[in-house]
Amino acid sequence: MTTTSTLAHATPASDPDFLARETLRLLGPAPDNWVPDHPGIDHNVAIVGGGQSGSAYAFALRRAGIGRVTVLDAAPDGSQAGVWRTRARMQKLRTPKNLIGPELGLPALGFQAWYEARHGAAAYAAIDRIPRLAWADYLDWYRGFLGVQVRYGTRVLRIEPVTGGVVPHFRLHVEANGEARVETARKIILANGVAGNGAPLVPAVLSQAVAAGLAAHTADAIDFDALRGKTVAVLGAAASAFDAAAVALESGAAAVHLFARRGHIAATPVSRVRAYPGLYDNYHALPDATRWEQAIRYRRAGSTPPADSVERVLRFPQFHLHLGTALCAAEVEAGRIVTEVQGETLCFDFAIAGTGYLVDPSARPELADIAPHILRWRERYQPPADARDDELAASPYLGAGLEYLEKTPGAAPWLRDIHVHNPAGFASVGVPLGDVPSMRRDIPGTVARISRDLLLADLPLHQQRIRGDVPADFGPEFYAGALWTPARARRAAA
Repeated sequence: MTTTSTLAHATPASDPDFLARETLRLLGPAPDNWVPDHPGIDHNVAIVGGGQSGSAYAFALRRAGIGRVTVLDAAPDGSQAGVWRTRARMQKLRTPKNLIGPELGLPALGFQAWYEARHGAAAYAAIDRIPRLAWADYLDWYRGFLGVQVRYGTRVLRIEPVTGGVVPHFRLHVEANGEARVETARKIILANGVAGNGAPLVPAVLSQAVAAGLAAHTADAIDFDALRGKTVAVLGAAASAFDAAAVALESGAAAVHLFARRGHIAATPVSRVRAYPGLYDNYHALPDATRWEQAIRYRRAGSTPPADSVERVLRFPQFHLHLGTALCAAEVEAGRIVTEVQGETLCFDFAIAGTGYLVDPSARPELADIAPHILRWRERYQPPADARDDELAASPYLGAGLEYLEKTPGAAPWLRDIHVHNPAGFASVGVPLGDVPSMRRDIPGTVARISRDLLLADLPLHQQRIRGDVPADFGPEFYAGALWTPARARRAAA
């Protein structure tokens, strides 16, 4: 902990964290934990996921005076947490560099301040978007500087609601460094990434190849060095597919064929929600029909890969693009994947599915107990026949605090104590939750809802606190000399 006397001698030149330290000093200490303890409750809030969103939630809850917060992450250590040093393969983040992120409105804690303190303002001005590994380094600093403690090597296996006892809560069945244990929490935040409410979507056509170890999803750890000299198929045309194709080529693949179902690569962003503050800030108040229309437009147009992701593969003459083409069959023969494309037989040594994610809570083992009770979009809104989308309809219909809602009123009221901050909430909130753009609006709003819920759940205890006797700051003798008396009146008149 840096002392005030140390800060007095620090300068921006001698301490790259000077502005960040000054910000915390001027902000003042975080409030004490105001949430009453209850027997048998280990945590007020359990955050599942210690990446950028989970870390930002931990800081925001601390500033809200909510203590006994734990952050759980299945990764063995910080170097493998999140996606930025593992599954993310882009060279730069896909979002503008100046968006508000985990700093949540405190600029000195943001990426720009961190980067300029280490590389200079001119270096920041020179980058068009944030380099991926620089972002990973910044997040490491963010957690360390703010003292966000992440319990790595801890995987949540099952979330079990407990309706008895003094307050509703959950049993978290976890595996911590290979040891099974049970912990309890009143609130849960699912900040667990793109597959946090479902699973990677691998086309059925690749089932044989996956079983033979000849195919993987972009969400998997892929040994790209092993693809040197090999012929690779990539399915999908979103950014993750192009990034995987690029890494395969950069690793020495003999050829990479990318297959896109559409007859073109999506090049025009459809969603302009972030650039329209009136709509973005009030998105949850929009009619269901408007939100559904926006989600359908986005899905049908396709995800737009950044131009530099496309340019990255176009540098290689051994990159081959197949538009308007979907693999109908892929047989495994003699250790290779054999398929026919427009009458031509093609053989591949490996295939990569950049085909997105299934959004369905029932696909997650830890959500198996609660998935049948979760309200989905299909139960809340019936679109016109030409706007149906069964995959999107399986998404959870989230409340204003990003909480699950119950399918049958009164059957599972405890669902409101599970808050979702992963891309499953896209249809409800208009942006992919968990990405940088979702932080400014959705983290403060969710923390405010958690604070409100915890307060109201213990309202009698809080009322008792504020009604209790408070020692007086001073007694009557403190102001006795100023009391107006006849003697004082005579002295004043003399």
